[in-house]
Amino acid sequence: MRWSKFCVAAWRHDLSGFYYSGLRPPPEGQTFTGTNLGQRLYFHHLGRDQTEDELVFESTDHPEWLPEAEVSDDDRYVLITIGRGTGPENMLLALELGDPAATTVDLAGDFSRKARPIGISRPGSTTLLVLTDDQAERCKVVAVDIDEPGAPWQDVVAESDDTLLEAQICGGKLVCHYLHDARSVVRVHDLDGEQAHEIEMSGMVSLVTEPLGNGSFEGSRTAGVIHFQVVSFAESGAIWSHDLVTGDTTLRRPSSSKLDAGAIVTERVTATSADGTPVPMFLTRRRDARPDGRQPVLLYGYGGFDIAITPSFSPTFATWLDRGGILAVANLRGGGEYGRSWHDAGRLANKQNVFDDLAACARWLADSGWSKAARIAIWGGSNGGLLVGASITQHPELFGVAIADVGVFDMLRFHKFTIGWAWRSDYGDPDDPEQYRWLRAYSPLHNVRAGTCFPPTLIMTGDHDDRVVPGHSFKFAATLQESQSCSAPVLLRVETSAGHGLGKPTTKVIDEATDRITFLDTALGDHA
Repeated sequence: MRWSKFCVAAWRHDLSGFYYSGLRPPPEGQTFTGTNLGQRLYFHHLGRDQTEDELVFESTDHPEWLPEAEVSDDDRYVLITIGRGTGPENMLLALELGDPAATTVDLAGDFSRKARPIGISRPGSTTLLVLTDDQAERCKVVAVDIDEPGAPWQDVVAESDDTLLEAQICGGKLVCHYLHDARSVVRVHDLDGEQAHEIEMSGMVSLVTEPLGNGSFEGSRTAGVIHFQVVSFAESGAIWSHDLVTGDTTLRRPSSSKLDAGAIVTERVTATSADGTPVPMFLTRRRDARPDGRQPVLLYGYGGFDIAITPSFSPTFATWLDRGGILAVANLRGGGEYGRSWHDAGRLANKQNVFDDLAACARWLADSGWSKAARIAIWGGSNGGLLVGASITQHPELFGVAIADVGVFDMLRFHKFTIGWAWRSDYGDPDDPEQYRWLRAYSPLHNVRAGTCFPPTLIMTGDHDDRVVPGHSFKFAATLQESQSCSAPVLLRVETSAGHGLGKPTTKVIDEATDRITFLDTALGDHA
């Protein structure tokens, strides 16, 4: 029986393909908890009853495992990637589709590395190209023989000084997306790893990666042209095509941003953290701005989960720049900009480094001649909301305004709600005595000191946020309000019928950005 080349990780029963069942009833006599997530991968046949679906893989003994499936371009294998919580490391399995008696083959049988499948090197081959950080701090491409899974992996594209984010086989070439000092660089290789050419991109820009993980390029194994979208802090997204044979790159649709990109300049600057680590920042401003010591600055950061913060476009950023403000975007430890050690230096026992990094960035801005502490606003969301909360409880004197979106503030109970248990890969486990001490030391909710003058603070959440439950924001806002010793406001904004952010209607995005900018203007206006 031929299994069609269609694969989804969702409840899709109207098409033939793979899907996973994300919830299972708890065993008889037990109650449901947030970790009773027995993941199963099924294959569903178009036109058949769901009771006939075929079980492909299950991990009921490991409820924290999160499997995904994709089919190789030659329709020969289903490739199963298994994550554990939100950690970047994963297992990788292969299953031959044409053999009813086939069993899964462990290509990466533990969680000691990243091992992301790219594709079969050539039709009919058993060689799978894999992106990995195994013995490669900033990742590389290796060849793995599915028929000999125990054989040593062979380097195809060796590790470089830049961080390899993604690779795809397009037009018989291997197209690799790198970060060079947190901005996008694309290099085209032959399938044997020989570099053919680099796609020229000017300025500090990023390739847009689809939010559902579909990659940065639109192309196919046989087509000789790829398409991609490029953004910057001033440009909302220009679409380009590139001919992999001729090397020609063509603008297909320009950015629709109303900002005059020529009037905006972005540069790289570096602060020095508490332990001497250099912390880079993007500093974006109008070209005619002058360092008069009182420029309003919006300082944005994230610092976690191996996520790289690169040049990006947002309504808040654009409005801020258009009105003459300076935008500072920090590349903090814990992110994915500079490889595995950069991530490791900002997670688990090292999480305090992230907050120290942001404090160093704020001090640099105040000492640089551009601004002063009372004119610096800090903004972050989700894990970045944690960053904001920890920063104002540790160093309220460094900031003139704070805005935290859908933040994680209760570090002693985050794992007890919805998907919070999965964040232990970055934060640690509050139920472990040693890790409890790490978390207690910086948990924003538990480090609010009565009698402190906190900067004007806006806490934003959605009443249906099932990723970071709104209770985090409710508790933190109430605790700050009770402990505030000066007249600076602490406000809670709750968006109704909204979640963590993805898929939010345009009207709500506009309203949210408007309230954010209004709060910044009002609060910073008091410190002109």
